[in-house]
Amino acid sequence: MPQTYDVAIVGLGAMGSAAACHLARQGRSVLGLDRFTPPHALGSSHGHTRIIRQAYFEHPLYVPLVQRAYELWAELERQSGQALLRITGGLMIGRRDSVLVEGALHSAQEHRLAHELLTPSQVRSRFPALRPDDDMVAVWEPHAGILCPEACTEAHLRQAASSGASLHYGETVSAWHADGDGVRVFTDQGEYRAGQLLLTAGAWLTSLLPGLNLPLSVERQVLYWFTPRDAAVFTPEHCPIHLWEVAPGRFFYGFPDTGDGVKIAMHHGGEITTADGLRREVGDDEVAAIREMARRFVPLADGELRTTGVCMYTNTPDEHFWIDRHPHHAQVLIASACSGHGFKFSSVIGELLAQLLTGRQPGFDLRVFGRR
Repeated sequence: MPQTYDVAIVGLGAMGSAAACHLARQGRSVLGLDRFTPPHALGSSHGHTRIIRQAYFEHPLYVPLVQRAYELWAELERQSGQALLRITGGLMIGRRDSVLVEGALHSAQEHRLAHELLTPSQVRSRFPALRPDDDMVAVWEPHAGILCPEACTEAHLRQAASSGASLHYGETVSAWHADGDGVRVFTDQGEYRAGQLLLTAGAWLTSLLPGLNLPLSVERQVLYWFTPRDAAVFTPEHCPIHLWEVAPGRFFYGFPDTGDGVKIAMHHGGEITTADGLRREVGDDEVAAIREMARRFVPLADGELRTTGVCMYTNTPDEHFWIDRHPHHAQVLIASACSGHGFKFSSVIGELLAQLLTGRQPGFDLRVFGRR
């Protein structure tokens, strides 16, 4: 007979690792399965740095979630003894009527978050690395900062394992089947049974749900690291995280230099692909395009190209997350498709997934994350 667990989790990246941690801490028997060995650079949870921010332009309902996420990241730091979060402050920069600026102000005002609205000259004076156009403004958020995604995932997995979770790396799930009130999970190395199944496989999610035809798309995203031409202005003490809407719907973001160079990238706009068909090579034309963006808005970042990376966004049409039960099998919970802005929430999403899987009601409004 296959070994039986309370919960089997497929995909141990940002969301799966956090869920495994919270479930195992509660004494649940947990099986975690991942085709790779996380943390790795083959999915969506890598790149050395990720932005965390509260003045959430996407929708004010995310603010209570991210506030709880901050608490849980601090708790994980204490438990793991690792530095995971660094506060740098953050700027959301664009025209006054842009989606980015209007949305950030809406969330900040609705939730009474500390913030300032800065003129372009104030931005240039306070943060010499940044060069907004004269018709731009910036929302300054003092509590924004940087998460270390690989360290965060590793910390969640270590905490899960130390609490008794059985984590299987390098094991590919080929299929699962409902089995009464539970499920059977088949891999290239064996068969398992669980009371519930949590699917957090990111860009591989649709391959595990072939009959559902979920409205998800996988988008290729390229990350770039440059040696700055003036290192002093890009230290975390002098350069916050920064997110720009440079034209309607066209977003660009960057980080201070935390030791790997200055990281910059576009947010969305990448080619549509598949998890297994992802093009990992970065072309000279792509480097030239990001240099053009850097020269306009962060000109002192335009030094030697150190390295590049490629990751994937798994997008929903409305860019809200997807957290819902399988429409035909209530013992299967789907949690993925974070549309390129989910990593910061993984600590709290792990907590609320554990609540859903143990029959408790999360204290957050999750209605927009279900089937639509």
